[in-house]
Amino acid sequence: MRQILNGSEIVIECLKEQGVDTVFGYPGGAILNIYDELYKHNGEIHHILTSHEQGAAHAADGYARATGKVGVCMATSGPGATNLVTGLATAYMDSIPVVAITANVAVSLLGKDSFQEIDIKGVTMPITKHNYIVKDIEKLADTIRDAFRIAQSGRKGPVLIDVTKDVTAAKTYFESVKPVKIHPVCDTIRERSMKEASEIIRHSKRPYVLVGGGCTLSDASEQVREFVRKIDAPVCDTLMGKGVFPGEDPMYTGMIGMHGTKASNIGVSEADVLIAIGCRFSDRVYGNAKTFAKNAKIIQIDIDPAEINKNIMVDISIVGDIKAVLTIFNKRIKEQHHEEWISHVQELKEKYPLRYHQERLSGPGVIEKIYEMTEGDAIITTEVGQHQMWAAQFYKYKRPRQFLTSGGLGTMGYGLGAALGAKVGCPDKTVVNIAGDGCFRMNMNEIATATRSGIPVIEVVINNHVLGMVRQWQTLFYGERYSATTLNDKVDFAKVAEAMGARASRVTTMEEFERAFAEALSCGEPYLIDCMIDSDEKVWPMVAPGDSIDEAFSEEDLAAKE
Repeated sequence: MRQILNGSEIVIECLKEQGVDTVFGYPGGAILNIYDELYKHNGEIHHILTSHEQGAAHAADGYARATGKVGVCMATSGPGATNLVTGLATAYMDSIPVVAITANVAVSLLGKDSFQEIDIKGVTMPITKHNYIVKDIEKLADTIRDAFRIAQSGRKGPVLIDVTKDVTAAKTYFESVKPVKIHPVCDTIRERSMKEASEIIRHSKRPYVLVGGGCTLSDASEQVREFVRKIDAPVCDTLMGKGVFPGEDPMYTGMIGMHGTKASNIGVSEADVLIAIGCRFSDRVYGNAKTFAKNAKIIQIDIDPAEINKNIMVDISIVGDIKAVLTIFNKRIKEQHHEEWISHVQELKEKYPLRYHQERLSGPGVIEKIYEMTEGDAIITTEVGQHQMWAAQFYKYKRPRQFLTSGGLGTMGYGLGAALGAKVGCPDKTVVNIAGDGCFRMNMNEIATATRSGIPVIEVVINNHVLGMVRQWQTLFYGERYSATTLNDKVDFAKVAEAMGARASRVTTMEEFERAFAEALSCGEPYLIDCMIDSDEKVWPMVAPGDSIDEAFSEEDLAAKE
């Protein structure tokens, strides 16, 4: 039905068209008209008021990663809009579908350094898949629809829509439209490449499968698992590929790269074929590009042609939707058996297990206990640093969309906002954010969002009183010169959390942690656990910058060398 609506009403109606049920944001003068309309529709669209606009962007991102839907955030003009920038860059680097709606000053005030004016379209151009400024009410509805389509199609990503304040008040005719169906990218899949890849796989003796975040984004976990069974290959993953292949499966060898397992790093280096699926070959994955998978023919499957031969030169590339590509492969490829190769990789797993100091409270020990007490079923979000690597190494993920982390940008302060978004999107799941004390300082104010909105996330702070990962590098490569990485101050995170209305405990032993985490699981309220660990705890194994990944060294290797 055609009706006359103002711009703010059109924004809300378009969000309803797209099935949006939750928006994360923070109001201000320029966006007041839209917030006034949100007030009138609070029974249809739930608004979560975050403590900071960056928290809103991260929450929208976490919501998108956990649910597979588009996450939506809002902010006002000027500093409100610029506070979204880090969250948008985080989503952009990891290809997460987010739509950010900001408001700007009226058209007549643009370009005059007006109060809280910023060219947010120009600012965010390099860190969004697309962005708009809407200065004409007649273009508003179609722009919003285009933004949602672009965010979800092809290689997913964030889109920003900036709307001038006069457009939010202007009126025009509006008619509701059904959202366009998003079709997988299949027209780029080349038959010749499929045949060549099939032949290489058929003749391989030592195949290895590497799965990345693209497998999650295309919902291809089932197809990946079938593919692995058919070609009888071991599997490793990137940080973004966690859960695509089950962490408890015997064929799984762990993460690859700088802090990957020795089994994965050595196994990939010995393979004769590497099938990289939805993986863009980050520098943290390949180590030394010249020696990466040096004995293998590399087959890369990715939706984005720009990722082919960008970092690693490959032998065969297949561009297209991963689910569609693997569906074709699974119909064509006959079952293979590589008993000798699988046996060798299993020996690598047994020879090089992940180890940690069990005589004291430690990051890996805390992660293993969380895994045990949640029965491997929680959604885990993280900040960035040592705790992030431990969460990737020691929690065995069963399914995709279970591990939410800032992979590409490495954003400290990401995890708590993401946890809020994930819990809102998946209210029946336990959501735990693993943080370091350095990261928790970045956006700890979002604990107030959790208590204000009644979002029962569990915040576990791995507190070593240092910037742990930076200190690790300073120890290993900078002669133990600990420049600006010691955080040995008097801040009590448990008291800070309690002051914001959450429940909290400080723990120094595994027994204390187990009691506190059991209480956190059962209380149904936001809960922070401050875990005091040793300042010199390190993430092992590790590949030195520029080294080949098969040169990964452990604590024992380092001690023997010294």
